[in-house]
Amino acid sequence: MVVLATKLYVGGDARGRALDSLSAQVEDALGDLDVEWSVGVRDDGFPSVTVEGADAPVARNLLGETWGTITPHREPGEVYVGTLERWDEEGFYLDAGDEVFVPTDGLGLGQGTPSQVRRRFGLVQHLPLRFVVEDGVARLADEERDRLYEWTRGAGRVNVNSATRSEVRATVNRAGHAEDIVTVERLGLLEQSVVCREGTDPPGLIASIGGYLPAELLAVVP
Repeated sequence: MVVLATKLYVGGDARGRALDSLSAQVEDALGDLDVEWSVGVRDDGFPSVTVEGADAPVARNLLGETWGTITPHREPGEVYVGTLERWDEEGFYLDAGDEVFVPTDGLGLGQGTPSQVRRRFGLVQHLPLRFVVEDGVARLADEERDRLYEWTRGAGRVNVNSATRSEVRATVNRAGHAEDIVTVERLGLLEQSVVCREGTDPPGLIASIGGYLPAELLAVVP
């Protein structure tokens, strides 16, 4: 069994749509392998994929590379994934099956309080983030910092939680902004990033699509 490092935290019809989306993504990833698989959800909201068959080891590795995995065993210096659950003036608190505290000086994302950093980089709640633990202290992984800084160098983004990629794309189209974006990038099962075209104003895009999405939306402005 592989526990994926992305969370399912919506209810009702939205939960069913999210599970259907995840199952389709697993099918796309494992469709060519000799395996049988099933998707479940743990009590803490992390999806689990049970895999059996001749290619099961390959399938588990592929799922881990795609999503990251939740594991109780962590090696110092290795990269793991947790979801951003909360923050305060001391730092970020990630859910990686247990709570992982990343202090402010372990963020490595420039000046400001954790709340200010979160908003500047568009870090919506539940966003999967990569981290490393060294000498018992967690920090954001170098590749995570690089990814977040790269977001601030483009034409701008709008990051969204509580919605699948297809739901976000449909909302952008419904609001008449299909030509104003490059793509909708999947960050997690329910966390997406709307990549803006040059000349599109991310806060303006939020104002236009926000009424259609019961979600947190944060702009990344270059």
